Amino acid sequence: MEQGYKLAQDYKAESLPKKNGFSEWIKKNFLYIPPAFITLILLVGQFTYGILDSYASLVAAIGTSVISEIILARTVLGTKKNLASAYITGISVGILIRSNIIWPYVVTSLLSILSKYVLRYKGRHLWNPSNFGVSWMLFLNSMSVAGLSIQWGSNFAAMAVIWVLGLLIVNRAKRLHVSVTYIISFAVLAYIRGLITGDTFLAELSPLTGPMYQLFIFFMVTEPQTSVSTKKGRIIVVILVALVEFVLRLNHYIYAPFFALFLVGPVAKFIDLKWYAPEALQKNIKDLQSSKH
Repeated sequence: MEQGYKLAQDYKAESLPKKNGFSEWIKKNFLYIPPAFITLILLVGQFTYGILDSYASLVAAIGTSVISEIILARTVLGTKKNLASAYITGISVGILIRSNIIWPYVVTSLLSILSKYVLRYKGRHLWNPSNFGVSWMLFLNSMSVAGLSIQWGSNFAAMAVIWVLGLLIVNRAKRLHVSVTYIISFAVLAYIRGLITGDTFLAELSPLTGPMYQLFIFFMVTEPQTSVSTKKGRIIVVILVALVEFVLRLNHYIYAPFFALFLVGPVAKFIDLKWYAPEALQKNIKDLQSSKH
């Protein structure tokens, strides 16, 4: 009897579809893929165009972000947190701001991490951390700090690798619709902006080819923890971000995408947390657990 039961179980196990080992590894270690991807963006940008002012500033940004995360998670939440998110915040700051002095990198990273623990509603932070820190630093201290404005130019191979990997990663994180909606919205509005300003369509579209926009498209607007609960809602929010950016660009705001997300994102998240049905929030929490970054 027992032998027959064992044989039946073995037959059932053999008849089940075998899991792909690589896909299982990706699922188990997905938390570390976004940090690896953003590091790739940094390496490609640095060795192709030298996007960093200094390695010391990058270390300062990442170090401040990680140390702040450790201290604040312990003192405010009484817990330990995986440092992948803090690393992404720090390296984003190191890439996105330009200064010949160190303190802006330290302050921007500190502001970014503090926003996660101070500006909260119903236990959730409202701003994408690096977007918060970078936006404030660029707005308040534009005399000594600038934003990254380099495009990949004619280096199509580098750009293609980044875009293919980026789209694969956001697809795995269930945020492909956010990135694609933003890209389409930006392209349509770039065409309209060209009609208004007289610039060529390609000139208006060209910012999408730079590392600044890769970070914006694949990390800032897609961050699960600051996204709203529904797919439809996320599409509406990212279109609003593109529209606000469109208006800011027409008014000559150089860092329009950062400011647009800074203004739209937290308002949308606040409304979502305040009014949306609890079951939708529970679904969002499950999505976060499977696609943290």
